[in-house]
Parts: sequence; structure tokens; C-alpha cells
Amino acid sequence: MIISASRRTDIPAFYGEWFMNRLKDGEVLVRNPMNSKQVTRVYLTPEKVDCIVFWTKNPSEFIKYLPQIDSMGYKYYFLFTLTSYDQSVEVNVDKKKKIIDIFKQLSNAVGKEKVIWRYDPILLTASYNKDYHFKWFEYLAQNLSSYTDECIISFLSFYNKVKRNMGDIKCVLPEMPMIELFAEHFARISKKYGISLYTCSHEFDLDKYGIGHAKCVDDQIIEKITGNILRLKKDKSQREECGCVESKDIGAYNSCNHGCIYCYANCSEGKVRLNVSGYDPYSPMLCDSLTGNEKIVDLIVKSNKIIKYKDNQFDVFE
Repeated sequence: MIISASRRTDIPAFYGEWFMNRLKDGEVLVRNPMNSKQVTRVYLTPEKVDCIVFWTKNPSEFIKYLPQIDSMGYKYYFLFTLTSYDQSVEVNVDKKKKIIDIFKQLSNAVGKEKVIWRYDPILLTASYNKDYHFKWFEYLAQNLSSYTDECIISFLSFYNKVKRNMGDIKCVLPEMPMIELFAEHFARISKKYGISLYTCSHEFDLDKYGIGHAKCVDDQIIEKITGNILRLKKDKSQREECGCVESKDIGAYNSCNHGCIYCYANCSEGKVRLNVSGYDPYSPMLCDSLTGNEKIVDLIVKSNKIIKYKDNQFDVFE
């Protein structure tokens, strides 16, 4: 089983103590965001978890836990979002020079192959135009080139939540000529600094620029990190254009304090404040608790590892 921690919130930035308590207890309860009375118990023992994928904008308070996570036998990697926006867009994210230093610190701690850079989403406004992005993407690529091997980019998707959170800010949805202009410039910059470039959840093809389709939850990265051959399927719960393999997300919507106006995971600042006010690092659920009328179902999983026999034939799951 692959654990996603988390597409729904920034666990490394805000909930490191809670996460460590979940590892120590060996389980977590996750409420179904589409059915509040359905709760899944997910077992988090190293025998059940093949790999953990962390999603974050600032793991500064989480790095201290990594030696303990290593000693417990877990394998993991990070998807680290680092954009060029200021606090008018990413309201509670630290200054970017500080975040660059944290990126380097994390990479030095775990190895650059375990830190994937996300320049995501690309937001096009009067202020954040193509020239702005070209300038600051190169600045970041130059600074991060020794600390990561890959970068994933995507253009903003206008979910209803995103439209509401952005208010009066006017954004441009780029058409293919503009997308190809970005592809050409970003590919040239990435190649200059030795960083492989991929797009996330887009159907258009940029292969001619040397830009592939990303798998943020990536079976090849996971196999390399774990040293195991794994049998992993595409995650059917994600969009058709998404290449990610199956994972179980243990986060909660409306719990991220970064305050990014383009966020799809928060409905409103008020809901975030309400949920965060109930945060208990010892609760089996993130920013939540059982009310008594839920149905709790154990998630039954098997390891994705494949046993290799002496005749080099692969058997079914362990």
C-alpha cells in the first residue's frame, strides 16, 4: 500500500506530531469526504506500507522526525511545491529565499532523488505573466539544480472552489500556443540545469520539447527507493489525465493553513479555522473526531511487493 500524506493538506508543515503518533499507533482513521458517516481504518505498520508520499510547501518542522521514520523502517519521498508567488497569492507561506534553504536542507537530509520539485500551478495574470514566470523559474532551477532531479509543472485548473477563493483576481487560461511557449522556455531552462521536466494531469502532449507526463505517485520512483519490484495500478479515483498509481490519502480537506488562493482543497478560510481549532495531535483522525454514528471499515490491503524466485519468475503478491 502507498500512503499519500497528503493531497488534501500539508501534513509535514502543520501536522507532523499527529503523523508521528499515527505511525507509533500503527493506524489512522480517515473520514470519507463524500460520506461523513463512513470512516476507514488504515493500518500504517511498515509491513503494510510500501512507501509514503509526502506533499508539502514547507517541511521545516518535519525534518526532525525523519531519523525516527527511517529507524521505524518506512520508505518515503517528498513532492515539494516551490513557486514564485508572493504572499498575496500564498498568504501564509514563508519568503521564498527561506523556502529555498529548507528545500536544500531536506534534500541534504534524504537525498535529492527523494525530493521532487513542483512548480505548480502556473498562474497567469497581469502581474504573473509569461516573462515573470520565465525569469523566476530559471532563478529557482538554478538554485535547486544540485538538490533535485525532477520538476513537475501544471497550469491552473479552475475548480469551483478555486474560482471562489480567487475572488476578483483575473486569470488567463492559456491556449496551446501559450502552453507551447512555456514548454519551449521551461524545457530549455530545465535542460540547462540538468532537471527532468514533466507535466501533471494535462492531456496535451509536449514530448517534442522533452517534457513527459508525470506520475506524482510514481511506481518507478517507489521501486527505486524501496528496492522492491511492485505491482501497482493506475489510481482510478484521480482524473483520467493523472498518471499516479493507487494510494490511500490520510489527510483531511479544509485543514491547510497556507491560505493559497488557488487551493482546491479548502472551501473557505472559515472552514479551515473551524477544523484547525479542533486539531488534536493524539486523535486517530486529522482535525476531526468520531461522533458515534459512523460505520468504521478496516481497509484490507496486501503488500504490492512481488516475490522473485530462483528461476526468475515472478509470483503473485506477498
